[in-house]
Amino acid sequence: MKLIIQIPCFNEENSLPATLRELPREIEGFDLVEWLIIDDGSSDNTAEVAEKLGVNHIIKHQHNKGLAETFMTGIKACIKLNADVIVNTDADNQYNAKDIPLLLKPILENEAEIVIGERPISQTQHFSPLKKILQKIGSWTVRLISGTEVRDAPSGFRAFTRNTARQLTVFNEYTYTLETIIQAGQKNIPLASVPVRTNDDMRPSRLVKSKRSYIQKSIITMIRIFIIYRPLRAFAFISLVLVGAGTAIGIRYLLLTLTGDGAGHIQSLILSSILIVTGCQSMLFGLIADLQSANRKLLEDIRMSLNK
Repeated sequence: MKLIIQIPCFNEENSLPATLRELPREIEGFDLVEWLIIDDGSSDNTAEVAEKLGVNHIIKHQHNKGLAETFMTGIKACIKLNADVIVNTDADNQYNAKDIPLLLKPILENEAEIVIGERPISQTQHFSPLKKILQKIGSWTVRLISGTEVRDAPSGFRAFTRNTARQLTVFNEYTYTLETIIQAGQKNIPLASVPVRTNDDMRPSRLVKSKRSYIQKSIITMIRIFIIYRPLRAFAFISLVLVGAGTAIGIRYLLLTLTGDGAGHIQSLILSSILIVTGCQSMLFGLIADLQSANRKLLEDIRMSLNK
């Protein structure tokens, strides 16, 4: 069995030595353990440092493409390099590398095909109270949408089997963490969480530039993912709200008309008609999107059969 530990990097020449120093070269259950670095258009010496420290495989983006695409670049490379299992971790040494065997245990025991490291968020001192609350709300929302029991959805410390890695497709440009969990839930991929330890903060998060930006992007990401993977339910909800509001306004206008006061409320009739028509159109959009979703699943199956 071959394990590849991949690390997406962007200007990590200072933190990468500490991260690599902790990575294992041998793990029980695997005949071969290799390291892979994806340099996302760094302007420093990230790739040179990685090569000097004995990284087996180095991939370089000519320009910065963001975390989600960098993650997928690594996944595709690991598949081509015949990895049986892939571990993804961060370059800032956030996660304790000594817990990689814990991350791999459910896979080796055939209990899961994706395993996510659950950080001790409540005890993490460099997380502000607001960030801790947002993490819990975000993870709860992802559990609701995906039907999984993941306690730490934004965690990037995870392990994938080769079969699961072949099925992953990330549409979002911001981050891969939420979408891959929802995909696992939609495709009934066995998923597990294990408690892991974290190290002291080496630098501010580059993904969370500000709390307001993080909240906005996370909300947009979850809404977009929900529409992609549950289009009929999403548009049916919109349709129900619009038709319900239009019907309520229409009933109000009808009651006013019956009492002789409808003449001055013709705007209510117009608004009611617009809302009901728009609601019906939303349901049609949902049906079309649902058909496109079925087509996407077929294309994913074809891609998986070709991506061996």
